Amino acid sequence: MSLAPFEQVVDDHGARVLRLCRGMVGPDEADDAWSETFLKALRAWPDLPDDLDPRAWLTVVARRKCIDQLRAKARRADPFVDLPEVAAPPADRDDEGVWRHVAELPTKQRQVVTYRYLGGLSFAQIATLTGGTEAAARRAASDGLTSLRR
Repeated sequence: MSLAPFEQVVDDHGARVLRLCRGMVGPDEADDAWSETFLKALRAWPDLPDDLDPRAWLTVVARRKCIDQLRAKARRADPFVDLPEVAAPPADRDDEGVWRHVAELPTKQRQVVTYRYLGGLSFAQIATLTGGTEAAARRAASDGLTSLRR
């Protein structure tokens, strides 16, 4: 027994695959999943074994394409999400003086103090960013804080 012509398979199983896609990804994304399913099927059709059950195989392909779409949708940002309005905290006059003093530190100390206490990075991460060792990052942070305390 040989496989039916691809056009006949689309005619025979297209509606069922579309229903499956609608059930998994919803009506808005179903057409894309259906199209990707049959594109994948068309590419693979000549190499498939003759005793293949097209209905079962198309169901598996459609399910995987729907899962791929759901995963991709989860990774995309939704530009229409309502973000809460958050008021910025009032600027504290003491903070301006602190950051002015931080800006006056030597470059390495300024970077390490900023990465550690503003960015919350570990000393290992800071060492990777600044190109030194973890011990050197700890020392630069210590020296920077000592200078700021004075």
